[in-house]
Amino acid sequence: MVSLLARYKFKKSSFINLRGYTIDKNKRRIKKNNLILQLTEKEINFLILFSQNNQPLSRNFILKNVWNYSSKSDTHTVETHIHRLRKKFLEKFKDSNFIKNNDKGYYI
Repeated sequence: MVSLLARYKFKKSSFINLRGYTIDKNKRRIKKNNLILQLTEKEINFLILFSQNNQPLSRNFILKNVWNYSSKSDTHTVETHIHRLRKKFLEKFKDSNFIKNNDKGYYI
């Protein structure tokens, strides 16, 4: 039995379920009700980050974890990407409320 387990390679799933959406990390796309939206690498990284954190994420936290960069003066980059991602969700899925924000940060 141990030898069987040693030979078996455990793989992490490339799929994440998030609020009724299925994220395919390998193909960089998200699907809901047979609608598929192709995403950029940064956009997928945003969604993975949101799926791993069950709380609002600050601009600085997102900047550090998606871009590996930390600067309060460059948080506009995060806002721009969030805006574009919201627009894509609205156009493809008619979901204007996928990414929300409050005084603590962005959340799904």
